[in-house]
Amino acid sequence: MKQKKIIIGTRGSKLALWQAEFVRSELRRLYPELAIELNKIKTTGDKILDVPLANVGGKGLFVKEIEEALLGKEADIAVHSMKDVPTEFPEGLHLAVICKREDPRDAFIAGIQNSRFKIQSFKDLPQGAKIGTSSLRRSCQLLSIRPDLKIGQLRGNLDTRLRKLDEGQFDAIILAAAGMIRLGLEQRIAEILPFELSLPAIGQGAVGIECRVDNAWINDLIAPLNHPETAVCVKAERAFLKKLEGGCQVPIAAHARTRREDNSGEQRAVTSGSDPETQQAALLLLDGLVGNLTGDRIIKGHSEGKLDDAENIGIALAEEVLARGAKEILDELYGRC
Repeated sequence: MKQKKIIIGTRGSKLALWQAEFVRSELRRLYPELAIELNKIKTTGDKILDVPLANVGGKGLFVKEIEEALLGKEADIAVHSMKDVPTEFPEGLHLAVICKREDPRDAFIAGIQNSRFKIQSFKDLPQGAKIGTSSLRRSCQLLSIRPDLKIGQLRGNLDTRLRKLDEGQFDAIILAAAGMIRLGLEQRIAEILPFELSLPAIGQGAVGIECRVDNAWINDLIAPLNHPETAVCVKAERAFLKKLEGGCQVPIAAHARTRREDNSGEQRAVTSGSDPETQQAALLLLDGLVGNLTGDRIIKGHSEGKLDDAENIGIALAEEVLARGAKEILDELYGRC
């Protein structure tokens, strides 16, 4: 091997460390002789916990300092939650790998009393219930269905968010199902929210690996960790976001999935091990939305096409929703940043 050690740059939260350890274990499986160290880095998003993310402004709140470590050669690769990764990269860096996605949906988390959930599902929320989330995307979609809900800002790591729920600060909180599953907390999920109720964040549930463009050895080393189906889906979602993106957080959501149609007309999921003919016949289906802060105006759209046209599918969907009113919503939101 060209070198005997690599360094992974990562945030220090439990979930970030789970993701970094997952990548480390996969690399050790492939290269048993390789030494792998973690460089835990505190990002701007980790430091500012008393202000809603939407008010902090800027992009890359959870990746900027890690990217600086990559450029300064204090890390060889960086492991990110894809929903935190901006669509633009600093010169010299790129997204080399996207690992297999966990469940991308949002999870409804309720308090527990006598070993039972106090509230069994979203539809059971009482009038005026207080919901904890730091996501404008989530609050927009929930308020569009239940304008009576009171949305409270929820920041901090996963343990902190669950503690605030258990202390009674909220009637329920909304978190990414992937994080709960990865940390072995599935038992705290009262309900997995369907896409029709809460469309996920771009890249939600997927883990990405960023590295320096010019380090061919590292790029080759991590290439086997890429999951083609996840990568093509996230590519479409990020193309949608890039076409819409401004300088601050806004209620934008998208989710892509793959399907193939057999001779009977039945649709089936495409797997990374599918044969070339199946891949060629497969479709990429993308749903996306843009909404305003109060949720009383949401523009939804759907686009589909071949897998190798993922980026154009995302761009086409963005252009469609912009033409149908999303531009006015975004102009107003970006004007507040």
